[in-house]
Amino acid sequence: MDLFGRRPEQAALDRILDGARQGDGATLVLWGDPGIGKTALLEYVAESATADFTVLRCGGTRLESGLTFAALHELLWPVTERISTLPEPQANALNGALGTSSDVADPFLIGVAVLTLVGELAKERPVLIIADDAQWLDEPSARCLSFVARRLRTEPVVMLLTGHDDPVDGPWEKLPAMEVRELGDEDARHLARAVAPHADESVIRRTIRAAAGNPLALQELTTSVAAGDISTHPLADEQIAVGPRLRRAFRARIERLSAAARSALLLTAADDRSDRNTVCQAGVVLGLDSVAWDEALHSGLVTMRNGRFRFRHQLMEAVVYEEAAPAERHAVHHALASVLTGENADELRPWHLAAASEALGRPDEEVARLLEESAHRSWARGGCATAARALRRAAKLSLSTDDAARRLAHGARAAWEAGHVDVARGMLERAEGFSSASTVADLSEGLRGLIEFAHGDLEVACRQLTRDMERVADPGQAFRLGSMALRAAWAASHSELQREALRRLERRLPQGGFPNADLQPLLRAWWTEDGGGAADDRDQVVAPGADILTRLSGSSWLLMPPAPLAVAWGIESALQEALRREIDTLRHTDQVTALTQALAQTVAPDIAQGSWTSAKANALEGLQVAQGIGDDHLAGQCRTGLGWLAAARGDERTVADVAERTIEVWVPRGVRVFSACAEWNLGMSALFAGRAEEALDRLVRLSEHGHHAANATIALLAAPDTAEAAVQAGQRVTAEEQARLLRRWAERSNAAWAISATHLVHALLASRADAEKQFRLALEVPGAESRPFAYARTRLLYGEWLRRARRRTDARIQLAEAAATFRRLDAAPLLARTRAEQELTGQQPRQDSARARDTSTTLTAQELRVVRLAAEGLTNREIGAQLLISPRTVGHHLANVFPKLGIVSRADLSRVDFEDGLRLMG
Repeated sequence: MDLFGRRPEQAALDRILDGARQGDGATLVLWGDPGIGKTALLEYVAESATADFTVLRCGGTRLESGLTFAALHELLWPVTERISTLPEPQANALNGALGTSSDVADPFLIGVAVLTLVGELAKERPVLIIADDAQWLDEPSARCLSFVARRLRTEPVVMLLTGHDDPVDGPWEKLPAMEVRELGDEDARHLARAVAPHADESVIRRTIRAAAGNPLALQELTTSVAAGDISTHPLADEQIAVGPRLRRAFRARIERLSAAARSALLLTAADDRSDRNTVCQAGVVLGLDSVAWDEALHSGLVTMRNGRFRFRHQLMEAVVYEEAAPAERHAVHHALASVLTGENADELRPWHLAAASEALGRPDEEVARLLEESAHRSWARGGCATAARALRRAAKLSLSTDDAARRLAHGARAAWEAGHVDVARGMLERAEGFSSASTVADLSEGLRGLIEFAHGDLEVACRQLTRDMERVADPGQAFRLGSMALRAAWAASHSELQREALRRLERRLPQGGFPNADLQPLLRAWWTEDGGGAADDRDQVVAPGADILTRLSGSSWLLMPPAPLAVAWGIESALQEALRREIDTLRHTDQVTALTQALAQTVAPDIAQGSWTSAKANALEGLQVAQGIGDDHLAGQCRTGLGWLAAARGDERTVADVAERTIEVWVPRGVRVFSACAEWNLGMSALFAGRAEEALDRLVRLSEHGHHAANATIALLAAPDTAEAAVQAGQRVTAEEQARLLRRWAERSNAAWAISATHLVHALLASRADAEKQFRLALEVPGAESRPFAYARTRLLYGEWLRRARRRTDARIQLAEAAATFRRLDAAPLLARTRAEQELTGQQPRQDSARARDTSTTLTAQELRVVRLAAEGLTNREIGAQLLISPRTVGHHLANVFPKLGIVSRADLSRVDFEDGLRLMG
């Protein structure tokens, strides 16, 4: 294929294909102005790959940009018979997306299914995926392809996409991109001469000037200028933007055609996805014959490809459609709707009927109803964005304001779930213009407050959620919104607002009779700051244990306590157990949002219980998925957990980076719990680095009224750090305040960690005669050992005290136990401090586990998950099915992990201690 002026682009594309032939995957977005030559480059690549690649193609169109998974349907149609070979959850999800089954699936699982399918095809020969005009792809398909595109490095798969704009945001954000620029004058001259070899030199000059290096413009304008279809005097004086000139050029060519041929073009513009027979049948309804279609084809504006009429470029299609009279658009859409048959008819027909009604500006309740039904089908298949668009159009066509309000409210909910916050807000406002705020709150299930909670100001969110709690009719939904209002007030550190929300919730729901109504006393105990009777609180919170937490994790996370609060109550073991079971279940389903919530919630309990490897893996996975679905809160929760681990492990740079980002993002939004976590992490990092005064300066902010980092729960959890920093800095009064805080909480909650921490702080403050008693009491609290880091820290402080008391033998015992725990957790700062103390006692510290620590920190979260499952004896295919990745990717991860662990086969995995820094055992 001879492309003028495109040798650098062709060479780059050739290198990508050659890389795939060698087993390396790649993705590239070609972007530039309409008509700049992106499609021609795709044709060049497709031609080059025909002999030895499996080529899968799709293209975006204006009409089908609103249809769920339309582009994915086109892309995978040649290989649909291979779907049955996928793991069952993936096959079900993909069949549901393609409309060949009624299965409900989330786009995340569909993306994994496509990735697995492509990987299986790539085992036979390299795969080339082409998506032209990606800006017009329907959103679910775009998200799916974006998911796949970011995971092709280890597969011999090339994905090429084209679009009009630089992919700095949206689904193609941060993917490798190459701008296709305008042709230079010399190359433009060669192209113009090739198109019109007999044109006058003046025509060529005017064409080059008007086209501004756009190849499509050069091809179309050369003949138009030569034919006198464009006024020549502007061309002689100035450079003209391609868009307006092309529009005028196309309009001139369209106007030369007969009315019948123009109708044929308009039919193609209205639906260029239906096959030739369907479009021609619609033409018969309009009175068109074969002569009209022949004229349309001979015009050069459309071609026949793969049994369908296609415009040579989307810009031509847009001009044809937009230049048509409203009555003409109405007629063609009605004709198309009347002849549609087959599996996609129920999806396409409402959109054509809606376009027909909108062309004349007439409401149509029947069409609105069909669109609403289509929206609910799309929603069930995971197409929330499509559902939102359909419901918005249905609202425009509604005769009744009540129906319009209902459709807008439901559409807002769909847009919210699709991550389109601004769209959701706009639809809520329009709905409130048709109906009362109370009715819209009920219809949208309190959406305005939930949006404010995730993306706005927490105090505003709390008040909005509380109001909506009183508005919604369903008491179960009211209970969930009330719980979220309490969570918002807690995260904002607004005690008065929290108490008010609790009072109003109890007034709204004075009696039971709704799901989870028996949890109201438990909710009161969680969210009452000052407590009532301590024994009653312990009975309400601690006694229920795993049973209630498991029930909540499986029904509504909105009712679960936030993880820091659960850790403060000492019920992290029950929460951890419940969440682990839930995560194992969710990995076999398509409930990605629920999985992300569970992953984010389990980080703090994992940290408390000493499962730091698992905590980091879950935080990284949760962060990745949260970013993918646009959930800022869950992403923030995962980041603060990673910041805590970095502080405990001595990675001050990461602590500072995470804290800076957290404070910058969340302080303006009033989310004090996150900024409190950031300050805690910074303070802990400074304390472990030996900078006690700096640490104290940060840690006292956690209980400083009105400070952006003030949060009672985080201040309580950080109290042992604050007390130690205060003692080291000579601030005894501050340490005594922390002791009183811990004692009050220990009396209320009876939590082992709080009782042990109270004794520890008393030991730091006690006289020499009483200190040892307090240290021993701290270590002897039943259940204190369940938090190994805190327990080892108590041993370290006790060992330091013993060494200073010249009891070196006793000190060595405590220090050796502390060092073993810090070594397992890779808590480098405290391990170094412990070793220094051991040396002062005359003990030689162990130095033999550095390699194990290095190994544990160099494995990625996904590598760790893969190797754990492989150690359990699962095959690559079984691991892939559980982790939602391809078997080939599993093999790639294992090939990377074995050298890191110093092993050569799966059999050696039985020697890996996964709970002790991935050490190799005997």
